[in-house]
Amino acid sequence: MLKKIFLPTILLILAYGFWVSPDFKEIAAGVAIFLFGMIALEEGFTSFTGGALERILKVSTNKQWKSVGFGVLSTTIMQSSSLVSVITISFLSTGLLGLAAGIGIIFGANIGTTTGAWLVAGFGLKVKISAYAMPMLVFGIILVMQKHRALKGMGYILAGLGFLFLGISYMKSGFEAYKATLDLAEFALTGIVGLITYSLIGIAATVIMQSSHATMVLIITALAAGQITYENSLALAIGANVGTTITAIIGAMNAATPGKRLAAAHLIFNLVTGLIAILFLQQFLVSVDFFSRLFGVSDNDYTLKLAIFHTLFNAAGVLIMWPFINTLVNFLERVFTEKVSPAIGPLHLHNVNIEFPETAVEAIRKETTHSFDICTNVIFDGLSLKREQVFSEEDLEQIIKQSRTLTELDFDEAYENKVKGIYSEIIAFISKVSFTWEMEQSADIHWLRDANQNLISAVKAMKHLRKNMSKAITSPNKDLRAQYDLLRFMVAKVMRQLNLIHIIALREHQSEEIELILNDVKIELDKLDEQLNAHIILLLRNHKITPQMATSLLNDGQYVKQITGNLISMATSLYDVFAQSTDAELIDSSAKT
Repeated sequence: MLKKIFLPTILLILAYGFWVSPDFKEIAAGVAIFLFGMIALEEGFTSFTGGALERILKVSTNKQWKSVGFGVLSTTIMQSSSLVSVITISFLSTGLLGLAAGIGIIFGANIGTTTGAWLVAGFGLKVKISAYAMPMLVFGIILVMQKHRALKGMGYILAGLGFLFLGISYMKSGFEAYKATLDLAEFALTGIVGLITYSLIGIAATVIMQSSHATMVLIITALAAGQITYENSLALAIGANVGTTITAIIGAMNAATPGKRLAAAHLIFNLVTGLIAILFLQQFLVSVDFFSRLFGVSDNDYTLKLAIFHTLFNAAGVLIMWPFINTLVNFLERVFTEKVSPAIGPLHLHNVNIEFPETAVEAIRKETTHSFDICTNVIFDGLSLKREQVFSEEDLEQIIKQSRTLTELDFDEAYENKVKGIYSEIIAFISKVSFTWEMEQSADIHWLRDANQNLISAVKAMKHLRKNMSKAITSPNKDLRAQYDLLRFMVAKVMRQLNLIHIIALREHQSEEIELILNDVKIELDKLDEQLNAHIILLLRNHKITPQMATSLLNDGQYVKQITGNLISMATSLYDVFAQSTDAELIDSSAKT
């Protein structure tokens, strides 16, 4: 309802402004061009998130200071704290990033976004910036029209910078022209009233434009033209800082719980920082004057002094909040609790930003692990074995010999309601992901699709195995029982070893050890298969089993080969993807010991 009222109201206000003042039209056009430049810039940098940015993020967040540094550097380069926030929420939602590291990035992004004010105040207003905009737009648009992803991305970045510069130029000339007809500085407010009023205006402007960077440029150009006072510009800057949290909040609305926690942390940090700036404004002004003299900034260069103030109060907020990061993490984890999802149905595919390849791959990998967890339960029910016993250190042969109670199982229902549903969701999700083949994530998607197909094939083969096995394990013929126990042992042995691989991957990524385990399992399975065939021939020759029993055993032996082979192939594919990661904590072990 609010959206239906809000948008028409804004459009009507703009239309009225265009009607009464051509200068307002020029300022509004400058803001629009600037915001379009921000969109183009974000599009350009997003095209380079197919591996490099994600790898840098993962190795740059293992320590708190590195997380803050990444936030500062990435926001400085991309000139968009919004894009950094969205990427961070996406990584956090898929478990590629911890909450403390995410908060560190947000802290750094708040400092990094102040560099925009420095660029505009120190460069954008001192030269004819439109002269730089035109060549950037020409070269940028030519590159955007190319098919190569890197060239297209570079084109968007150049065009984005060109539009940013052009927008600043329009805003600057618009405010200067406005001075001749209407002096907005006449409406200046002083004292606490002015501080609160203009802070609220700064919040509102940033909420509307969803870019604190755009708001700061608007403030600086207005200040340079003398349309607002220095005192009121400080309040506007504080408000812009608080208002910028709206982007993270909107981005977290459909995100998983970790994303909501990060958005709340962003809001708390910016509110605290804004409150500190308001309460200690006089002290900050003294500091601004000190650093202005230190850097050789003249007393009446209020635009650069505003940039100094913007940096100082954001840096102060980081220094004050830094010791309380862990306290903030604990608070947010208590407030935003994870919802317990049902075991059947996808857990990790919802609200994942598929524009970022690394997070899309991680979501599919975690969902594949979850699917394996569900399929494991179905396979154990099919074998009439208990999961916790097989995954224990008890003697596996004794467990199987003592398991003579047939587990009640409607296999078709279990397949349709549990297994097939998740598999379908994974395949549907993969179909939405569009990676070019030169990107390494396209290979990961291939292996994960292969892992899921092998997993489904293993469950289907289990369905056929169960038909004869469910009768044989309670058969009075002890020799027949022994051979089916051997078949159950082969499948259970593979499941136990796969669980061991999960534990190794969770504890420490040792690809050589995982490979050795899989190879040992294959060798043992070949020996057991030879043993099974030899026993069948011997028992048939000694008339201990009938030819019909022997035929069933041979056929079911083939089903066991399919089950074990598919499970091993699934594990190989899954851990080929996992091997791309160097952080052991990324693996989500769903095999509960």
